[in-house]
Order: sequence, then C-alpha cells, then structure tokens
Amino acid sequence: MSEKIVGAHDGPGSHGASSTAASRLLSMTNVWSDAPSPLPAPEPAPVPPPVTRPAPVAQAAAPVEIVTIAAPVAPVQPRSSQWPPQRVSLALQGGGTFAAFTWGVLERLLEHPTIQIDTISGASAGAINALLLASGLAEGGREGAHSRLNRFWARLMHEASFRSLMLVGGFSPAGSSVAFGPTLRSGQFDPFDLDPLRLALSRDIDFAALRDAACPKLLIAATRIRDGQQQIFRNDCITADVALASTCPPLVHCAVEIDGEAYWDGGIGGNPPLVRLAQESTAPDLLLVQVTPTRDSYVPITLAAIDRRLDQIAANAALNAEIAALEWARAAAAPSLRLSRIAAEDSIEGLAQRSSTDLGRGFIRTLHRSGREAAERWLGQGATGAEAERALPAAEPALA
Repeated sequence: MSEKIVGAHDGPGSHGASSTAASRLLSMTNVWSDAPSPLPAPEPAPVPPPVTRPAPVAQAAAPVEIVTIAAPVAPVQPRSSQWPPQRVSLALQGGGTFAAFTWGVLERLLEHPTIQIDTISGASAGAINALLLASGLAEGGREGAHSRLNRFWARLMHEASFRSLMLVGGFSPAGSSVAFGPTLRSGQFDPFDLDPLRLALSRDIDFAALRDAACPKLLIAATRIRDGQQQIFRNDCITADVALASTCPPLVHCAVEIDGEAYWDGGIGGNPPLVRLAQESTAPDLLLVQVTPTRDSYVPITLAAIDRRLDQIAANAALNAEIAALEWARAAAAPSLRLSRIAAEDSIEGLAQRSSTDLGRGFIRTLHRSGREAAERWLGQGATGAEAERALPAAEPALA
C-alpha cells in the first residue's frame, strides 16, 4: 500500500512564488550566522557614586531583537486538500529490474488527465525511467512518454541479456561479485564495451528533447569517484554519458568520464535524490517510488543472500537519511509539503528474497502490473481529514 508523509514546502505567497520549503529552511538556519552582531555598549559617563549602573541583564535583549528582525519566518499557506494533486514531482529509486514496478506506476499516472509532472529526480534505473518519461513528454506528451517506457522495457525483456542488466544498473558491487566470482574484484573483467550501451540508450532517449521547454526539470544523480560526493546533472547537461554514469556498476565496467571527472552509479550516494528535489521543485506534492525492499523477515546465511540483503540496506540508507531531513524541515520551517511513497515491497510479497537481476518476463510483468495497481490505489486514496495527516507508525521510522 502507499502512504503519505507530511513534509515541508512553501505555498504561494511565502518568500515569492518560486520559494521552496528547503530554501526557507536554509534562510532560517542562516539567521544566526548572517545577523549583525549587537553594537558594543557605549562607555558609561561618570556618574555620582549614589547612582547605580543599569543591570547587565537589561542589555541582553538587543541580540534577540536583532535576530528576530533579521530573518522573520513568512506565514505558511494552508495545505491543499485537493486529491489527486494537480502537479507533482517524482523521486524514482533505482534497483535493477525492480524498476519495472516504476514503469507501471508511471504508466498509470500518465493515464490520469489532470496530473502534471513538475520535476523528476532519479538514480541508476530510476534515472533511466526519468529520462524515458521526460523525453517522451517533451516530444509526444502523455502518449509519447507511454510509448517510450513500453518500448524500452519490452526490448529489455526480449533481449534478456547482460547488456539489458547494465542498462538498468542491475549489478551492485556485492551482487556482481557473487555472480561472476573473484575476477571482478581484480578489475580485469569488462564483459561489454560502453559504446553499444550508449547506442542503446540513444535509441530510446532523445537527449536533445530534454532541453525543450516542455520537458520536466530533471535531477539525475551520479557518484563522483574523486571525493565520493553526489553529482546532480540537470537538463542542459544530460547526455548518454550521464545516463551511463548514473547506471555504472563499479565492478562490472570502467568508470564513466565526463568533463575530466570519473563517475559511478548514482545510487551509491543518494537513491534517489530527495532533499535536492524538495529544494528545486515548485510542486506542492512529492511522490517517492521506492523499489528496493527495506524489510526482510529472514536472516540470510548464504553468501549470495547476505550480499543481496547488504545491497538492499545500503540502497535505502541515504534515502532514509533524506526523509528524516525533510521531516525535520517540516517541523522547523514549513509544514505544507505532502510527501507520499509508493513502495514495491508493499505490493509484492517476498520481494526482498528476489534478485534485482531477474530478467524473467513473468517477473517483470508482475512488477509492472503491481506498479499500476499501486498507483491506482494512490490516486484513489484521498487526502482529506485524518488520512492526510497520518504520520508513519512509530515502528517504521523514516520508511524503514
């Protein structure tokens, strides 16, 4: 099932139409560093002994008054009760072939006549879905996006090849070492040249269309190897190389170099970017599509099962931290953002026991169908009354 999490976002009229909750939060936290220091008290003039000096406590009010004036908090607009939302930004998680669930979610959203897509963030396979969706919308509207998503995933199922898995970042460091043995750890195994992958992506994604005014804003993540930091690529800079970098499995092929920097899979540093999406989105609603399972009722004992579970935990660690940051922002700044989640594990029993490298047509079709059904439930659940305000259960903090 899907769930709504109330987060933080400015409504119209607070700090201007383009203001976001995250930017307001930053302005609040800058109050203490940017506020002018209190003026030093003037030297007291000599006074007759019987007259006492003012108590020091009386001078302490000045700094408080200055801080309050330096950056007042603008009033927050009431949260809209309209559902489904008219405009939404998407955070698309990567997870190999599990991202076929996102394909189903996006397909159902495209069929809704009133929902507009504002900004899309993605990493790894989430980045590929984001690029397919955005380029399709720019070129052919809803039908164009629907067609591109279907064509890509249908081809991936029919090819069922090593290249197909590399296109969606289907190999993690742990999973690939189990699948191909210690040769990968030596860095001597490069089973597929990048040029055919680049051509395959160019066949399904029109990168020139991403610069069109009709295209949603994109935030595509890759991991910069030099310092381990997340790099966000936006529409004007997105190329086939950026798509390859975002899906680049470190132990399967060489790093992707862009403008002199080397990059690996974007899911390592943020899967998907969520705080940055909140900062740059102008939509009042964010929808997170999470495909990597957070829960597993079994304790793994085999090497492959341990590696798989470690991959799942690592894939969600940065995401959990970003959700916690947004919840803190809501409490501290602006409680008007709606953050919703659609999670694949809520629709597919035992997903944590499945492999994200599974290219079986039946499995991918199940993921796709489950994504459609989950999006249908999300669209129909409503956003009024207690349901809209429902917090996460105490036993499941930060979507864990």
